[in-house]
Amino acid sequence: MASLDKDLDPVLDKDGVRLTVDDAIATVTLTNPAKRNAQSPALWRALTEAGRSLPGTVRVVVLRAEGQSFSAGLDRQAFTPEGFDGEPSFIDLARGADAELDATIAEYQEAFTWWRRSDVVSIAAVQGQAIGAGFQLALACDLRVVADDVQFAMRETSLGLVPDLTGTHPLVSLVGYARALEICATGRFVSAAEAERTGLANLAVPLDQLEDAVRDLAAAVLAAPRDAVVETKALLRGAQERTYEEQRVAERAAQARRLRDLAGLGE
Repeated sequence: MASLDKDLDPVLDKDGVRLTVDDAIATVTLTNPAKRNAQSPALWRALTEAGRSLPGTVRVVVLRAEGQSFSAGLDRQAFTPEGFDGEPSFIDLARGADAELDATIAEYQEAFTWWRRSDVVSIAAVQGQAIGAGFQLALACDLRVVADDVQFAMRETSLGLVPDLTGTHPLVSLVGYARALEICATGRFVSAAEAERTGLANLAVPLDQLEDAVRDLAAAVLAAPRDAVVETKALLRGAQERTYEEQRVAERAAQARRLRDLAGLGE
């Protein structure tokens, strides 16, 4: 089956990340299957750059990975005294000032934040293991389609750390506090069936149907007018922070904008 980004010239191809664009659909591919797409600061910077490189035509961003695993999480080299070439080791970072450590983690988080911006809908296509940072990268997207061999796990707590790449908010939003705590505290694997049942996954399909399922979902999103999708996404994203009455007000304001635009009376 043809890959989602086959035969397209890459907009970006560096440090284990490839970005291709086909009109309204952009595909971000993790391209280091030999290391199970393990993550590093260089990869995070490349992901951030991919987000900044999206043309204005893009409405859907698909995140996928080459190989048997989506991402095995953080490259363990980060925990060695030497760290990565040209990068401060995590040990060195821990010895630095609080402000410097905070700024560095904030920079890493940027790779995980842009997937939920209002002007695009992001879809993660996840197969095999998505562990730690890999799980959090899948959680960064708006929607997740998983293969039946998927194994999600949040292993940070088991290593004496905490999930710090923006994954805790969407995890609690999707499965609730108690299940999120249990998943993080135990570090256990979450199967495709459980992911679909609990809302972690929008859809679970056989592995050989994964890309077709993602392609169909992307086409369904593109079938609706862009501005209506953007407004609806903003409404739903903000619903958790608003009261019921505040959400009613937001709905009215958004609908007024849509009606004026449809009537040709928009600003």
